Amino acid sequence: MRGCERQQTVRWRTQRKCESGNFNRQQTKLPTSLLCFPDIHAALRELTAIVTEQKANIRALETRLKEQQTFILKELNKKNEEVSNLTLSQVEKLRKENKDSQIAFSAALMQSGGGHTGPFTTDITLTYRNVFTNIGNAYNPITGIFTAPLKGAYMFRISLYGSGSQSTLSTVSIVKNGERVVVAHGNQAGGVVNSSNGVVFLLEVGDIVYVSLWSGTWIYDNQNNHSTFSGYLLFPL
Repeated sequence: MRGCERQQTVRWRTQRKCESGNFNRQQTKLPTSLLCFPDIHAALRELTAIVTEQKANIRALETRLKEQQTFILKELNKKNEEVSNLTLSQVEKLRKENKDSQIAFSAALMQSGGGHTGPFTTDITLTYRNVFTNIGNAYNPITGIFTAPLKGAYMFRISLYGSGSQSTLSTVSIVKNGERVVVAHGNQAGGVVNSSNGVVFLLEVGDIVYVSLWSGTWIYDNQNNHSTFSGYLLFPL
């Protein structure tokens, strides 16, 4: 075999071994210029494509994350606003309920001067005109009647002052819806008489409470406000 053919044969075998991955530099003793290397440019192009794709994926994820953050913040702000509005509404409701449940009054019999009221031939409703307190305006000083604006438990008290007499007693009652419930009574021949009483009622809206002077009896009052009628809401029901 001539030299040129032998050189071509060696190159061909070397190329086959490079392609098969079995190249052995020490056995063939070929120049470095004939060694087999991977396609670096192709690998770089592939890596560049992967990196580009990953960057695109990252940008997409960042966009989605920002959208989710925006949505979450929007929902949180919405919920906070709802809670704030609900809280304000509840506060206003409680404030109104608390204001509506502030019911109390106290009044004395005589607005000015002094003297006896009675005796009369029938029971009469006493009108306590000297009003000290009337929170909620449930007591009417013209009629002497308290009208319950709320269902609840109410406390009422009366105090009685009268002149002692052998012939005339001093007797009053707390009346609920036309029915006598408790009595304050005084009876002695001379001097003065004092008595008081109280009661707790469970009232419905519109129930009425007042003080009745019994027929044939009297009651006294003056600027010292001896004879009084008071009431207040303990708690609503």
